[in-house]
Amino acid sequence: MWAILSGIEGNLVAYQAVVKDIIKRQVEIEQFYILGDLVGPNPNSELLVEMVRNSDELGEIQPQVCLGWWEEQCFNLYGLGTNVQGDELLNKYGGDTVKLLWKSVSRKTVEWLREQNFGFLELDCLLIHGSSVGVSDELTVDTPAWKMLDRLQRVGANQLFCGRSGQVFEYELATGSVASTVLTLDEQQPSQTVELKNKKVIGVGAVGRDWGTATYTLYNPYSNQVKFCKVDYD
Repeated sequence: MWAILSGIEGNLVAYQAVVKDIIKRQVEIEQFYILGDLVGPNPNSELLVEMVRNSDELGEIQPQVCLGWWEEQCFNLYGLGTNVQGDELLNKYGGDTVKLLWKSVSRKTVEWLREQNFGFLELDCLLIHGSSVGVSDELTVDTPAWKMLDRLQRVGANQLFCGRSGQVFEYELATGSVASTVLTLDEQQPSQTVELKNKKVIGVGAVGRDWGTATYTLYNPYSNQVKFCKVDYD
């Protein structure tokens, strides 16, 4: 069984509640993934990162962490990202959140975050924060089918697990096709059509975004079964 989390955003209490819930279910966890947004504008971000990094010493399975939207904002704040002005964060949340994020995540933690993966390709599954396009790409139940097909076709995966939207959903594409054409200055190349069958995009939920309620996903790679889990905490 795989345990797949996202959107913790520095919420240590929510993360601990989810770990306790996983243990209480008494299922064997072979892989533990955190699909981005481990940190956020939360003073407990440093404690959370320390707990995640030392999980094996505490007798718990070590989570594999990939980068999310909040990690990218941290890189920008420290002049290590692609938008050092931090316009996206400032425009979305304002100056107070920028200051809080700066105080919540240290340079040392940012350096560790930079060592993490952009995503994971396991078996026929892509596990990623946003999509194969980037961490800001938000896939939801309302995303057009052609866009879902495009995101899957880019990496050749049959299933895409994502956490950017914070929603829990299972979006199934029974059949479909993607046509591509290359246009150069000289000529247009013949169109190529790729047929896609039995593809899925799964939203894994958000652990720490909404106080009091955490959602995460359990996935059985042998039976291909997805289970959405909800945890209420104080």
